[in-house]
Amino acid sequence: MRDFYKRALKKLNKLTGEQSKELLTAAVAEIDRLETVLDSLTDGILVCDTKHNLVMANKYAERFLPLSYFELGNEPLWQAVRDERIADFFEATLTGGDRVEEREFNVESKGLNRLLAISVLPLVQEHQVTGSLIYIGDITEKRGREARLRRAENLASLTTLAAGVAHEIKNPLGSISIHIQLIQKAIEKNRELFMNAHAGGTDGAGQDPVPCFDLMDKYIGVVNEEVDRLNHIVVDFLFAVRPMDMEFREGDINALIAELVEFVWYELEQNNIECVLELDKSVPLILFDERYMKQALLNLIKNAQAAMPQGGSLTIKTERTDTEICVSVCDTGMGIGEENLAKIFEPFFTTREAGSGLGLTLVFKIIREHEGEISVQSRKGEGACFVITLPVPQKDRRLIGYGGGENTGPDGSDGSVGSDGEGPNGGRR
Repeated sequence: MRDFYKRALKKLNKLTGEQSKELLTAAVAEIDRLETVLDSLTDGILVCDTKHNLVMANKYAERFLPLSYFELGNEPLWQAVRDERIADFFEATLTGGDRVEEREFNVESKGLNRLLAISVLPLVQEHQVTGSLIYIGDITEKRGREARLRRAENLASLTTLAAGVAHEIKNPLGSISIHIQLIQKAIEKNRELFMNAHAGGTDGAGQDPVPCFDLMDKYIGVVNEEVDRLNHIVVDFLFAVRPMDMEFREGDINALIAELVEFVWYELEQNNIECVLELDKSVPLILFDERYMKQALLNLIKNAQAAMPQGGSLTIKTERTDTEICVSVCDTGMGIGEENLAKIFEPFFTTREAGSGLGLTLVFKIIREHEGEISVQSRKGEGACFVITLPVPQKDRRLIGYGGGENTGPDGSDGSVGSDGEGPNGGRR
């Protein structure tokens, strides 16, 4: 087609007005077709001229890349990008004439964090560089799948090690604990014998041994604490790798959350944490194991509490879609750095000094046993939001979809969340 237009242009002065009009109409149709193709791509495409001015952007690029208002061909690309990190990257790469493939950036789009891979390539025409081509791909789901696969592999490795750990650590810990108790009893017996033999409280040399007994009590107390801590780690580890005997029963997830919040309400209040419940009343009954689901949600609440040492706000929200139920646990705490977001569900990863690194691993395993998914959205210093998605039973899916595809519930309601059930950005950050 391009060769046809080149030949036509050479004969332009010989064409009649009608022929010129037909040629122009065909060219416009061809341009429209190409723009439609570009706009239909699920990846972003930006094109810059030799002066690095933005001359073309498809719909995907405009949707996911934080672009400000711009006029095509009149300003450099980096001046049209609102995100300072990406703008600096474009300026350094384009002015330096570098070729970069799949540089990753976290951006926020419509209240959701997305991971974009941006490539900058030379635009070559007839062996001449005529500008730059910027390719933008959304790799959020890809990285999520990789992280889930990595966590599944880690859990499989832990299962193989579980039996050895149980015998090699737990049994000696039990023996140590028993002998420490015997030592404590022996010290207490010696204390009584000494006090009975020396009514004045001093030995033959005039020294008071009571401080020595107290010091031994202090040291043994430290040993006891460390034994208990190690024992808790081993128990958590075994719980994380042991096959779970799930007992699924139909239940109300809203009622479970309300009961759990009532249980921890006093502790949250003592730590200056306000708990806000936004429960969607249209959420249907689903199948879950009450014990394990409580354990998963309690772990998330405890994590949120630890992230807000000075107090804050904890929001627990439920929502319903056609095929899923979403449970969000959001806090206003310290947040999680971008470098740690992909690691937090991995065994033994923790940023807390006293943490075992298995709490979120247990949550991940419990939710997976329920055929659900768990994700996190967070930024350092801006809190964190954990989102659990659980499948709706097939019979409830049909009821929700009944009535011409509208989201009608079994009671005829539209299933929407009322104004008092909406959080900022739908409860997600």
